[in-house]
Amino acid sequence: MFKNYPDIREALRSKTSEFFHKYSVPRWMLLIHDTIAVFVTFIIAYLLRYNLIPDNFQINQAIIHGLIALFVYTVFMLTFRSYAGLIRHTTLTDVTLVFVSTTVSAVVLVLISYGEQFFNLSEDLVIPVAILLIHYVLITVFLFFMRISVKMLFRFATHSSKSSTNRVIIYGAGEMGFIVKRVLLSDPRGGFAVAGFIDDNKQLQGKKINGIQVFDSEVLSSGFIIRHKIQTLILAIRNLPSSKKSEIIKKAIDFGVEVLETPAIEKWLNGQLEVKQLQKVQLEDLLGRDPIRLDLDIIRKGLAKKTILVTGAAGSIGSEIVRQLSRFSTHNIILIDQAETPMFHLENELRKSYTHVKFKSQLADVTNPDKMELIFQKYHPEIVFHAAAYKHVPLMEENPHEALRVNVGGTRVMIELSVKYDVKKFVMISSDKSVNPTNIMGASKRVCEMLVQTKAMKEGVKTQFVITRFGNVLGSNGSVIPLFKKQIEEGGPVTVTHPDIMRYFMTIPEACQLVLEAGFMGKGGEIFVFDMGKPVKIADLAINMIRLSGLEPEKDIKIEYTGLRQGEKLFEELLSNTEEIIPTHHEKIKVAKVDKNDYKTEVLKVIASLKNIYGLSEQDVFEFFEMLVPEYKSSKANSNGNFLSKKKSVLKEN
Repeated sequence: MFKNYPDIREALRSKTSEFFHKYSVPRWMLLIHDTIAVFVTFIIAYLLRYNLIPDNFQINQAIIHGLIALFVYTVFMLTFRSYAGLIRHTTLTDVTLVFVSTTVSAVVLVLISYGEQFFNLSEDLVIPVAILLIHYVLITVFLFFMRISVKMLFRFATHSSKSSTNRVIIYGAGEMGFIVKRVLLSDPRGGFAVAGFIDDNKQLQGKKINGIQVFDSEVLSSGFIIRHKIQTLILAIRNLPSSKKSEIIKKAIDFGVEVLETPAIEKWLNGQLEVKQLQKVQLEDLLGRDPIRLDLDIIRKGLAKKTILVTGAAGSIGSEIVRQLSRFSTHNIILIDQAETPMFHLENELRKSYTHVKFKSQLADVTNPDKMELIFQKYHPEIVFHAAAYKHVPLMEENPHEALRVNVGGTRVMIELSVKYDVKKFVMISSDKSVNPTNIMGASKRVCEMLVQTKAMKEGVKTQFVITRFGNVLGSNGSVIPLFKKQIEEGGPVTVTHPDIMRYFMTIPEACQLVLEAGFMGKGGEIFVFDMGKPVKIADLAINMIRLSGLEPEKDIKIEYTGLRQGEKLFEELLSNTEEIIPTHHEKIKVAKVDKNDYKTEVLKVIASLKNIYGLSEQDVFEFFEMLVPEYKSSKANSNGNFLSKKKSVLKEN
């Protein structure tokens, strides 16, 4: 029999766990239970007071007194909500509420009993104080015992030595950490075992909370992880500095530990945290970038009651600009994009989550001057955010005409219409690939910058033209992050062009917040360069993404190096060799000091003179960009400096 004891114990535990999983006592039922307990224990108190001899008291009077006690206790149970907590998760707070409600009820009944002469109550309605005190002890002890017993039974059901396979350490030994610990241990299916807490508070380090050790953050090491068999680290602390959070996550994933974090309290289901709400940390958390502080007063004043036009509104940057704009009291937001399905999804999002925002969607191509003029005529925008552009380097290398038509041609159309219709502010979204460009996409964005600055220098132009230049954004459509994620989901390999390739990264919201700030910081003609932090190795990015997915690089998912693509750099730059930066009042925004006199404005006029760009060969287009951007050299061009004279057939006669 004793040999079979562990198996019998596990079987009993399993049945009990199944019962707890299937059933949960609703609050109204617990209230009924407690009120019945009040009445029954009151009758028992009567019996104890009269030595368990029923003949020594009148049963009718005992029932009346019991009903009076029941009424008073029920009132204070409802007042203090002592029945509201889940019994299986009884905490010190729940026990305290029970104690307070029973104590206050007993005190009130005793005061009524002693106040008989003041209230002129019938003796039949006055309860003897001795019975009240006996009853107070009985009901308090019973309610305590019942709750603690259920909690102990629940812990027995959910703490199987066989099922506790996921050993967890919780970062944060405060209130949030305690809640996470309680939720983990109360989940019958999770099989969690909390190995300890980590906290930076020296007063807590070395102590125990509910028998669980609190460690210093310095203990996170390979030896500690192996010794304690840690499989999961859960971040359960508010206001953790971004740099510290990044450091912790990097350490954990380097040791092969899964990292989860606790959602914000307002996102808990019905105010209660559940295990399924614990979420994997995001790749953005590894950047360790502090939240951006915006000058909200300047932005709010600049956007108030304005009609704002956003091109490329359904794209990654454009849609996030729209979300950021929704924080302010704009008059109307005009959304322009030629992509129907993404625009449909953006509309649905705005109607669902941003009901206060007034917007109009326009399916339109920014290169179509007639359509765009209709939009300007109809809405008369006061501010334009120009985010529409083709951005993929390999695709533009294969389709150079489109880089010229959309990126350059579309920007030219938007600039001319903005001046014609007295737009107050024009903000163009540029790219770090425009600096010393090695590809047609970067060269086209550099030409766009030159177009904007040339127009800003022209006399009589009232529109303030501003350029914002930044690098890659995490998670944008078609970028490396969604590609890696898809490759990991498919089992690999994850493809990286070169082991040493590096890129600057920002989050999409961070980039768009800085766009708003820079837009209202600029007075016209500036190129604002954003602080992108330190460049990140794409190979390291791939490794971290694999580990964040709970897999091991090269073991579970292979990394394959495919070689640099045409026009691709190993390192991106935010400034050219001839540019300097000037600080602004915002630590993350600088102004690129550019010598505008170097621009060949007479050559830029040629852009407006192109009659049929498809009359140019691909080599002609590459040569055209080389002519406009001297620092750009293409392997496909073979220019002898006579491009204009050779191609008069595609130019209008002036």
